[in-house]
Amino acid sequence: MSSVRLPSVDRRSVLRLGIGAAAAAIVGPAVAQQSPVLQQALSGTIGEGQKFTQSGLVELARTLSRKPYAPPQIELPEPFNKLDYEQYINIKAQPQAHLWTQEGRGFTLEPLHRGFAFTTPVWLFMVEDETVRRIAYERGKFEFGRLNVPANLPDLGFSGFRIYGDVQDGRQREIAIFQGASLYRSSGRGQNLGIMARGLTLKLGDAKGEEFPAFRAFWIERPAPLAEALVVHALLDTESVTGAYRFTLRAGEMTIIDTEMTLFPRVPIENYGVGGMQTTFFFGPHSRRTVDDPRPAVHESQGLSINNGNGEWIWRPLANPETLQISSFVDPAPRGFGLLQRERDYAAFLDDDQRFERRPSLWNEPIGDWAPGAVQLFEIPTDNEINDNVIAFWRPRQPLQPGVEAAFAYRQYWAWQPPERPRLAVVTATRAGRGGGGRRRRFVVDFTGDGLKDPQLLQELKPALSAGPGTVGNMRIWTHPDRRLCRIGFDLDPGGEAASELRLVLEAGGKAVSETWLYRWTP
Repeated sequence: MSSVRLPSVDRRSVLRLGIGAAAAAIVGPAVAQQSPVLQQALSGTIGEGQKFTQSGLVELARTLSRKPYAPPQIELPEPFNKLDYEQYINIKAQPQAHLWTQEGRGFTLEPLHRGFAFTTPVWLFMVEDETVRRIAYERGKFEFGRLNVPANLPDLGFSGFRIYGDVQDGRQREIAIFQGASLYRSSGRGQNLGIMARGLTLKLGDAKGEEFPAFRAFWIERPAPLAEALVVHALLDTESVTGAYRFTLRAGEMTIIDTEMTLFPRVPIENYGVGGMQTTFFFGPHSRRTVDDPRPAVHESQGLSINNGNGEWIWRPLANPETLQISSFVDPAPRGFGLLQRERDYAAFLDDDQRFERRPSLWNEPIGDWAPGAVQLFEIPTDNEINDNVIAFWRPRQPLQPGVEAAFAYRQYWAWQPPERPRLAVVTATRAGRGGGGRRRRFVVDFTGDGLKDPQLLQELKPALSAGPGTVGNMRIWTHPDRRLCRIGFDLDPGGEAASELRLVLEAGGKAVSETWLYRWTP
């Protein structure tokens, strides 16, 4: 039987996940470890020994939405209530704590201990032959390093779990982790974990602050022998809404996660997002500000890609701005969107620890009609690379209303590159620097595509460039057919303006032959 390859854990990753977990923990005051309301609802529907059905989970979420929100207890006994980073990562589940390790089922699962920033408890259940079995916490199934841990511990619950699968060279790789608030992440074959998905985004940017939903319980279906898919169900709960989720994971060259969600609002909600994702953009060739760093770039994602309902492909390079920037890309119904890492050259980062060139891109593809709304992009100033300072999600135009359920479904691709890509030339680099004088800025944008080696197309090629407000000039075009490359250089003069929206697309014969490059310049 294949053995599990334990993941390498770096401080940056744990802190990033911990930020989300800690934020989720401060939504409300502490009560019983799991609220009596939730315990009662579980015992009467899909709790221990009962039959699990998706409709039962949906009914549980509906029932909870009609009751006041009751947050979980986050307190832990000593020594788990004061762990530092090093102590926490030295708590490891022993092999016998992993589910299905000797059963040849294609997947194994590792429950994760609570502590450090991961104090919020979640319930883990296994579904076998449609029957629910709770995965109970056992002290003897964990190694605690140098910690002095009491011999008798109560059931502490778990903070989440890791999923292993996709056997390579006789071993399984880590393919997903669910831990902290409603966060989870995955990767394609040969990649490092990086960008994180959000189960739900609530009130981001509101004056009263963001609300952090949390998964409170998971039901994991025991996979069949040599299974190629793993099904995970989850209950989401927060002050404003409850939700029933179903995730179907398939691992391979890319990891595909199908997400189905049904939401039940407790209150009217206008500001919410589905298909959310968060990532890090610290600096790059077009956005360095005052960064003093020996590396040429530090980012997990390079840009936001959108295939909108009008059939236009948009590329928006990410930035680390001086002040918070919020961008909305209005759309009648999106075909797909995601935060992508297109740069795959080690020399672009020169980071032997983080290996940013191996971070996955995350692409969302709606299933069914999402109706009108907008892809929203938040770019938050940061002075370090630990923070996830970029967030993107789909914000529906239609608000959520109490008593009215809302359902969404979408497919996520965690991959080197999305399966759906423009048949046009794509943006492969954006660089910026000081222009000819005053506040002028010089931009250089590279487009790459097979069509750019066609002599006839190159003769007709014409960049369509605009800025508003501000003016553009000194535009130059360099073509390199042998490299399938077209490089556009130009100067932006913003005048006295505090921001300028730039738009660039390559055209030939009156038609677009490239995706649309959009960029917001700020000082």
